[in-house]
Amino acid sequence: MDFDLLEFEGPLAQRGIGVIAPFDLALERELWRWVPMEVSLHLARTPYEPVPVSMEMAQLVSDSRHLATATRDVLHVEPEVVAYLCTSGSFVNGVDYERSLTKAICDAGAPDAVTTSGALAEVLHQLDLHRVSVLTPYDGDLTGKLHDFLAELGVRTVSSDHLGLGGGIWKVSYRTIAERILAADHADADAIFVSCTNLPTYDLIEPLESALGKPVLTANQLTMWACLRRMNLPIVGPGKWLREVD
Repeated sequence: MDFDLLEFEGPLAQRGIGVIAPFDLALERELWRWVPMEVSLHLARTPYEPVPVSMEMAQLVSDSRHLATATRDVLHVEPEVVAYLCTSGSFVNGVDYERSLTKAICDAGAPDAVTTSGALAEVLHQLDLHRVSVLTPYDGDLTGKLHDFLAELGVRTVSSDHLGLGGGIWKVSYRTIAERILAADHADADAIFVSCTNLPTYDLIEPLESALGKPVLTANQLTMWACLRRMNLPIVGPGKWLREVD
């Protein structure tokens, strides 16, 4: 059998993102849609906690010791940045605690770090957004902590809705999510933020932005944007606002 080995150049040089996810994440497939071909995602999970999605869970999965351990678990594959992919876990204790989480990841050896709520803060600042509508899958108490986090950033929540789910968030249909996003919107809102990295949103963003005429910001979108930005890689995926941020 005669082969021209020059035909087998490659593979494409790999660049890595380490992803620390809560134990219940079920949307790995959606995450891959947010990154270009040369990027690989290396996932580690926080320990299982036998509690429903709630304030308690958000605090348990954001323990900096667990994040440090998970960071060390992915370092051997040389990620350029490590992301804590959890919205509630990164906003539940406020802005200063969010910053402490990125420090804990870097202290564990990561070359750079991102959290979902930290990425939200970056985008709100970059786009100069001061009034938002919010949709979450959480209960009212945990949703209130998101309002508090936004207020610390100088951002006013002008309207809000929540699904009140204690689990199975990844099972919510696109139709339900779209209906609730439309209902949560407010004429005074500069943008809509859809919280939770376990809530599927990828295919909703473009049509809803077109219908509402404003940015629809979602948790996985923001997190991957922040990682790729640190890697000086092009942003991929839906969202008109992605093209407006340097």
